[in-house]
Order: sequence, then structure tokens, then C-alpha cells
Amino acid sequence: MPSLIDIRRRIRSVKNTQQITKAMKMVATARLRRAQERVINSRPYAKMAAEMLQNVAAAAANDETASEHPLLASRPEQKIQLILVTADRGLAGAFNSNLIKAAQLFLIEHAGQQVEIELYGRKGRDFFMRRNVVSSGEVVGISQMAGLANARPLADKMIERFSNGEVDSVYLIYNEFKSVLTQKLTVKKILPIAVAADGAPARDYIFEQPPAELLKRMLPGYVLLQVLESFLETAAAEHAARMTAMDAATTNANEVIDKLTLYMNRVRQASITREIIEVVSGASALQ
Repeated sequence: MPSLIDIRRRIRSVKNTQQITKAMKMVATARLRRAQERVINSRPYAKMAAEMLQNVAAAAANDETASEHPLLASRPEQKIQLILVTADRGLAGAFNSNLIKAAQLFLIEHAGQQVEIELYGRKGRDFFMRRNVVSSGEVVGISQMAGLANARPLADKMIERFSNGEVDSVYLIYNEFKSVLTQKLTVKKILPIAVAADGAPARDYIFEQPPAELLKRMLPGYVLLQVLESFLETAAAEHAARMTAMDAATTNANEVIDKLTLYMNRVRQASITREIIEVVSGASALQ
């Protein structure tokens, strides 16, 4: 049976850990508000950009040069580029492990093809650097502050590789922010860009430039927008997952403290009872 000193030391240790989890929860909550605002503000823009792209593609359907754009070229997937967006830090529950499992499943499903993986985030980098995978690059230290300046180099790299024929398709794996308690694991194909070029446009635009020329200028920006959206969604989902995990850790610490306190009182009561019995037994032996 542990002594009272050991139990008190354990209680003190759990309380110190609880203070840390409370502080981390508060920090994650504050950062989540800002990240959530960025995601919510970006979604209408992304939705409108996708709708506009479809409308311009429909308007340019009669122009043969529009379908010849490199980013629209669909070919058999022999060489695949996978982009995995994870966090740089842990203590976020199953946030990173779910992303890594999805990437592993993707590699298994495309075992007969050549897959290169671009690793964004320290957790994904640390995991796959010990495995036999082909990496096309890695970036760490930006998961919580990723923005347009970070998305542009990645988008330009993917556009260049796809246009040069180095890869036949590009996929993104990231967590989409749904709510504080829910994140949706998303696997999205961003290249080649799928546009519905048939049918009438949903809106009647008046074009100053030919629709085909306008479409060619919009396609690289649309790829950049999808990469940026994955960064923003992942950052918000990471803060939400960490806040939930730290809240659960704080609650569990309370339960552990209550159990240890009850156990300490029982040990102390047993010690007092034993001492009383020894005193009474000694007094009885002297009579």
C-alpha cells in the first residue's frame, strides 16, 4: 500500500497536469475563433469561384483551345501526387492519426501505381520519413499560420509537375472543419481540374475577353484556392480537436484527483485506526 506522502505527491502531479491542460484549452479556444472566422469567410468565395469556373467553362465549350489547357488534360493515372496536410503539434486526439491512416489507405489502394507524397506538417513528416515512401518534398512549422504565401509555392509546384507530365493526377488529404466536435476527413482530387463544359451556363455573363482565354487564366487560381482552402480548414480543425482533447483531459484529471483523494482518506483512516488499536492494546497489556 502506498504511503500518504506518495499519494499526496501523485495528487499534486495530477493537479499540475490539469493546470497545463486548462491553459492549452484556453489557448486553443482563442485560436479557434480566429481560424474559424477565416474558414467561414473563405467558403462563400470558394463556392462562388467554383460556380464561376463552371459557367466560364460552359461558355467556352465551343472553343477547341479551351479543352487543350494542360490543367484539364485527363490521362491514365500511372504517376500520382499525394499532398498530406497534418499538424506540427500533437495533443489533438486522433486528428493526426486519422490523416495518416487515410494516407496509408490511399497508398494501399494505389499500390500498383507510382505515388509520391508531399508532406505538410511535422506529424506526417515524422511518420512517413521512417517508412518506405517516395517523398517529393516536405514543409513544417506552418500548420497553424498557413496562408496564401504558403499555399502559392505548393500550388505552383503541383501545376508545374502536372503540366510537365511528371504526375498524372494530384490528390489532397486534409481535415475539413465542420464544428468544434466534428472534423470531416477529406480526400480531394485537384488535378486535372474537372469542369462541366457541356450545357448552358447557369448565369449569363458578358465577357470582355474570350471565354476560353478567361478560363485559362482562372484555372491556376482555382488550384491555388483549393490548396489554400485545405490549409485553412486543417488549421481550424486542428484547434477544435486540441480544444476538445484538452477539455476531456481536464475532466479526466478531475476524476483522477477525486479517486486519489478518496483513496488517501481511506489510507489515512486506516492508519489512524491502526494507531488507536495499538494504543488500546498497549494500555490493556499494562493492566
